[in-house]
Amino acid sequence: MKKSIIKLSMLALVLAAFVLDPSDGRAQQGANQADMVIDSATKTQVIDAVLKELNERYVFAETAKQMETNLRQRITNKEYEAITSAEAFAKKLTEDLQSVSKDKHLRVRYSAQPFPVRKRDREPSEAEKAEYESYMKRINFAFEKVERLPGNIGYIKLNNFFEPELGAETVAAAMNFVANTDALIFDLRENGGGDPAMVALICSYLFGDKPVHLNDLYFRPTNKTEEFWTKPTVLGKKYGERDVYVLTSNRTFSGAEEFSNNLKVLKRATIVGETTGGGANPGGFVRLSDHFGAFVPTGRAINPITKTNWEGTGVEPDVKVSKELAFKTAYLTALNKSLEKTKDEDFKRGLKEVIEKTQKELDDMKKTAKND
Repeated sequence: MKKSIIKLSMLALVLAAFVLDPSDGRAQQGANQADMVIDSATKTQVIDAVLKELNERYVFAETAKQMETNLRQRITNKEYEAITSAEAFAKKLTEDLQSVSKDKHLRVRYSAQPFPVRKRDREPSEAEKAEYESYMKRINFAFEKVERLPGNIGYIKLNNFFEPELGAETVAAAMNFVANTDALIFDLRENGGGDPAMVALICSYLFGDKPVHLNDLYFRPTNKTEEFWTKPTVLGKKYGERDVYVLTSNRTFSGAEEFSNNLKVLKRATIVGETTGGGANPGGFVRLSDHFGAFVPTGRAINPITKTNWEGTGVEPDVKVSKELAFKTAYLTALNKSLEKTKDEDFKRGLKEVIEKTQKELDDMKKTAKND
């Protein structure tokens, strides 16, 4: 996908007051916005606009036709006639489109604030770039926490994969901080996805100097496939061959699933937690009217090894536990492996104390969960 398209898609979400809602791992509107009363003409306009976009750009052309047939039948059945709430209409359209496509990326959105009119595939304006960059910096490019845990285990909590050109220095700083740890945990339990180029950049820190083929994205509008490989060189220190763990939940979605799938297929990381959300079709945000827009998936992921993706199924963890138990489970595994490898007796004693404490905490969590 062209970088300008990715930028504009994310800009549209950010500048239209979208926020990342960890309750479902996807882009969601703010809960406090005012609803709006809509008439039949507005509903017809939105339906016609979304069907036009789907028929022209949705990754599976035949599925787009099936969605149109389904919506036209619902119109005949007068299913939308009594709906006057803009929020309810967007929700109903999303449910109806997903009932056919099974595509969790495909969503219709209502915004009380009008969506700006933008020419498709154009470069963002300087003002838009500045506002977007300011937002990215304010949330530290979604790096919420970077720690060195007791027992010399690294921990990175990352809630999105934002644009690498802007976030590369932050990635380098995070990876440099954990460069001397014995194992590394990536916490993606609240990560809703993002830019595949950032996925590739962070993966690059976990492999050597030889490029590794991570993932492909095919896009229907251009009928082209873009390949994503690790980079031989990065700004920070590469992590070498030390153990890596990725924490997942059912909220882990899209690009976060790609990151998990890449490392699982390549046997570079152990995935710990829940099966992920199941969204593998990238795309972009399109304006349907002043107050309605939609995320339309225009492509699909293709793993170069399995030739498949995680759409509708999610990424299955190697160690399946609840999201609440995922961190302690991965942490304890990393500590025990470190204990097996180390020859330093003083460090061993310290590790045993941390392991005993962590095991007790995990056991207590399991007992609490069992009693609930």
